[in-house]
Amino acid sequence: MNVQRKEIISMKPDQYIQLLEETPFQFPAVLFRTYLSLGLDDMQFLMLMHVHQFKQEGEVLPSPAQLASRMSTPEKDCSRLLSSLLSARFIEIKETQQADGTIEEFVSLKPLYEKLGEWMNADEPEEDMHKQNQGNLFRCFEEEFARPLSPMEIEMISMWLDEDGHSVELIEGALKESVISSRLNFRYIDRILHEWKRNGIRSLQEAKKHGENVRRNRHAGEERKRELKTPPGYNWLEGGVPAADKKGY
Repeated sequence: MNVQRKEIISMKPDQYIQLLEETPFQFPAVLFRTYLSLGLDDMQFLMLMHVHQFKQEGEVLPSPAQLASRMSTPEKDCSRLLSSLLSARFIEIKETQQADGTIEEFVSLKPLYEKLGEWMNADEPEEDMHKQNQGNLFRCFEEEFARPLSPMEIEMISMWLDEDGHSVELIEGALKESVISSRLNFRYIDRILHEWKRNGIRSLQEAKKHGENVRRNRHAGEERKRELKTPPGYNWLEGGVPAADKKGY
């Protein structure tokens, strides 16, 4: 029940009691202790709780406007938060078929619970940190692009991680390289990663050394081109003898 302040003020005593007897908010307590370790920030965790509460109230696909009505966060920022949760695989949009044959979409928190289970069963602290870094990677891209990632962009980052085997550190390095080069787009980042993989580069230190070599060779090539393009001092008064070869006077 989405109760507004005016509605509460106009309530009768028995309606107050009915309001207080509503199903209490229920959320796994362990998430309050572990959400930071899972790679969530405070606002993302608050958003998840609101989504969960809407679901308890029967609103299985709350809109950014509905969520903003219960928060001090503007609708645009609510949309960005939802997008970041989707891109980091903390929630997903699922479909279910109703009795009348219609298809209904709903927000599922199953990915969140799966991440929690993986974190609790992790054998090594390094594995836990790796999963947290993957979640931070998507946020890093959204901060640099200053917008939510599209589904195709999310899929491309996942491909770099899962199929191409690039580390989070290396992908972040390619992102920074594209920013420095003022060529911030996914195609250019993909080219950087492809070039690094082709040259057997597996760390940022190796990538930095490779970049220095490329820039050094490029600079040397440009110098050679300038030398070839520089014409000799043609002296037409001396019948075409270059001025450098002129003897005497």
